[in-house]
Amino acid sequence: MIFFVNGISFFLHISDSATFLETFQMVDSNASSGSPEETQNPIPDGNAPSESDLALDTLAQNVQESLSLETRHKFWETQPVGQFKDMGDTSLPEGPIEPPTLLSEVKQEPYNLPNLYEWINCDISSEDMCNEVYSLLANNYVEDDENMFRFNYSKEFLRWALQPPGYFRSWHIGVRVKSSKKLVAFITGIPAKIRVRDEVVNMAEINFLCVHKKLRSKRLAPVMIKEVTRRVHLENIWQAAYTAGVVLPTPIASCQYWHRTLNPKKLIDVGFSRLGARMTMSRTIKLYKLPESTVTPGFRKMEIHDVPAVTRLLRNYLSQFVVAPDFDENDVEHWLLPEENVVDSYLVESSETHDVTDFCSFYTLPSTILGNPNYSTLKAAYSFYNVSTKTPLLQLMNDALIVAKQRDYDVFNALDVMENDSFLKELKFGPGDGKLHYYLYNYRIRQALKPSELGLVLL
Repeated sequence: MIFFVNGISFFLHISDSATFLETFQMVDSNASSGSPEETQNPIPDGNAPSESDLALDTLAQNVQESLSLETRHKFWETQPVGQFKDMGDTSLPEGPIEPPTLLSEVKQEPYNLPNLYEWINCDISSEDMCNEVYSLLANNYVEDDENMFRFNYSKEFLRWALQPPGYFRSWHIGVRVKSSKKLVAFITGIPAKIRVRDEVVNMAEINFLCVHKKLRSKRLAPVMIKEVTRRVHLENIWQAAYTAGVVLPTPIASCQYWHRTLNPKKLIDVGFSRLGARMTMSRTIKLYKLPESTVTPGFRKMEIHDVPAVTRLLRNYLSQFVVAPDFDENDVEHWLLPEENVVDSYLVESSETHDVTDFCSFYTLPSTILGNPNYSTLKAAYSFYNVSTKTPLLQLMNDALIVAKQRDYDVFNALDVMENDSFLKELKFGPGDGKLHYYLYNYRIRQALKPSELGLVLL
């Protein structure tokens, strides 16, 4: 199960979830259910209302009916988050739920760990440390429920994800065994500027909570969450954006992952998807076949000199959404300038004016394929930020699929945020299992948002 809190993303196995919820401070997530497996549900009738269109009170009622009275509000009613009981109360003000406390009142010393363990700051720029973190995550991070796939973030991706402008090394937290110095747990935070309506708020995005499989009974996760929260507060940051694959009090929006098959034979062979009824392998390959080359004139890879133009394009585009990052040129250079096997960005440059008119991007998050004799890695692209002003978005994203296929990606994933819903079905994406719910910590939005009102993608 993946959780993201306050810009923090936590990947937890089900056995960790009760402990985690009891001690949650700021948590966030970017995966639909922790499972990369593609759903086999048929594409719903386009005229049928999606869950994201349902009234939030109906969603809350369903959740509460599924929980016992004993556990329903055990933790969440103590937190500065939107509460189910307040849904629909338009008299409540939007904005921070609780004011910040004095920094002098924030605990100054780290929380106590069990005696055998010690805190360390993880310098992800160190090759040795990066290798340790990579090894811990590659062997102990999120798996799907059937133990067929496990996320496999590359070392290059980890450095990119954890070293944005203004990052704090003290927010990259490890736990070692004192005697052996073995790294057995990890959690991180990064700063982010996120705009909510007209207010730009400094938040923390927390990610990569991982505890070694053999230590899941040692209750390390709760104290790690409390410790990263403490360090975030020491930097005078009190709000968070996060996501989770489960419904907690209270989503500001509920979104869905969609999957576009690029390598159908491999996806079927490894159990990611199944051969459709009355479909042969050859017909399936033909169904998902893409053109050999892109079709948009002026479509090319983003370069360093494009940063100012892409920043202007992106800022103007994101201004229409209720919740979105507040990117400046430094952010765009870091997050969107192409880096091999980490992030890819393409733009459309007018041949007449040389203006940058359109932009698309995706990041690379492979999964290890467990127990398959023929394949070891599932190469997945995840849609990031896309802007269409002159080129139809459908055409722009089809070109993105083409370049991903050219580079041997097996599947292209996208959330139905922003304007993505306009191309998903047409480009043969299929809906994934479950929902990805977005939350704000210590910040209230009165009305639930539609996915199309969100301009935010969390890693």
